[in-house]
Amino acid sequence: MQTVTVSWLKSLEALNNVPEDQLQWLLDNSVDNIFEDGELFMEPGEPMSGPHITVEGSLRFFMMQSGFRREFTVVGPGNISGYLPFSRGKISKGYAQAVGKLQLRSFNTELIPEMIKNHYELTQALVNIMTTRVRDFTALQQQNEKMMALGKLSAGLAHELNNPASAIVRDSLTLKKHLEQEPENVKMIFSIKMEPAQVDAISETLFNLLDDKNTTRLSLKQRTHREDEIIEWFEEHGVENGYDMAESFVDFNCSIETLETFKKNVSDNSLPHVLTWISDMLITEKMVRDIQESARRIAELVSSVKTFTHMDRAKDKQYADIHIGIRNTLTMLGYKIRKGNITVVEDFDETLPEVKALIGELNQVWTNLIDNAIDAMEPAGKGTLTIKTRRDREFVEVFIVDDGPGVPAEIQTMIFDPFFTTKEMGKGTGMGLEVVQRIVKQHRGSIKVKSEPGHTVFSVCFLIDG
Repeated sequence: MQTVTVSWLKSLEALNNVPEDQLQWLLDNSVDNIFEDGELFMEPGEPMSGPHITVEGSLRFFMMQSGFRREFTVVGPGNISGYLPFSRGKISKGYAQAVGKLQLRSFNTELIPEMIKNHYELTQALVNIMTTRVRDFTALQQQNEKMMALGKLSAGLAHELNNPASAIVRDSLTLKKHLEQEPENVKMIFSIKMEPAQVDAISETLFNLLDDKNTTRLSLKQRTHREDEIIEWFEEHGVENGYDMAESFVDFNCSIETLETFKKNVSDNSLPHVLTWISDMLITEKMVRDIQESARRIAELVSSVKTFTHMDRAKDKQYADIHIGIRNTLTMLGYKIRKGNITVVEDFDETLPEVKALIGELNQVWTNLIDNAIDAMEPAGKGTLTIKTRRDREFVEVFIVDDGPGVPAEIQTMIFDPFFTTKEMGKGTGMGLEVVQRIVKQHRGSIKVKSEPGHTVFSVCFLIDG
């Protein structure tokens, strides 16, 4: 066992500015405790004791959740743990266990008031340890929670990105094969003799078909009826591959009147060749649009990720529309929402002014609350998620509402406590709602929950100019 002296205490960074007479008083009122490897030094529910100075060996801190051990940290020689002056934590919430042979120098906790009254520098040094501990733990906890939030989104985001990426590969290969067949059709077109006015009329009619403004989305019934009409018209005018071409014409809402315009400007013998060439143009345009739409979707998802993390902005508060963050969060959770058969209702007050906030942190709030709501509705295989925003004088209020089974009354007062979770191991850190509450308080706001079976409401209220 190592002998603890004033000079040894003086060598610790946390205590090197404390006068020697105060360190001697600390030694006189503390004792050495020895623990064997694996021996528990502290358990949940016990009064906090200390301060404790680790002299030899290490001390592991952990909690038990759902039968599994969740480890927080291991501290070695020279570390000061346990109860510290002005600490609000009076009861242990976890375990402390010896790693190797452990020697602790433990102070008599009952003398803390005397320390505060008579030994200012010693008290200040220990308070500095506590504030550093709280700051480091809070930063680590918030960063871990942010990583958890991004982890929750990663699987769904990979699925969301994979769909349009695969579509681009598929459509580009199909387009390449399609274009390889074009020369034969182009040769037939070159062999047709037409007047410039006829070429202009066909070109104008074709460009009108390709114009997005002239495209009307048809219902399945309307589409089937239109396709039958076009097939019949093709058969009447000797277009042999009309059945195969009809779909491409219907894709662009082509009418019989438009086909008659094409017919009017070419000879009967040339009509099948012109219509085949036009069909090829429509097919090409359709594939190009599909590729553009897939690329747009990927760009939208990447933009949502960038905005969600707010990684292109400073860490100071910025003015922003909170609806953008909420909608980006819904985009990021889109796969999980669809998988859970969740209907999303957006009841937004679009007249809300921009709020001054830490946007990345607020997005963390929306992710936790929305993800929890989706998880709550999962057992039913369906549900309705309602998100409502409104203004109350100088405050903004956001309501996240789900029709899941609700939060039992007996735990509603505990859900914002650190480490409390109702989720099974691997699905929840127990940090989510505690971090949410802390972020909301950073914005000079509050978060409340009201719940009964079939109706749970989390309400977030914070200052517009926070």
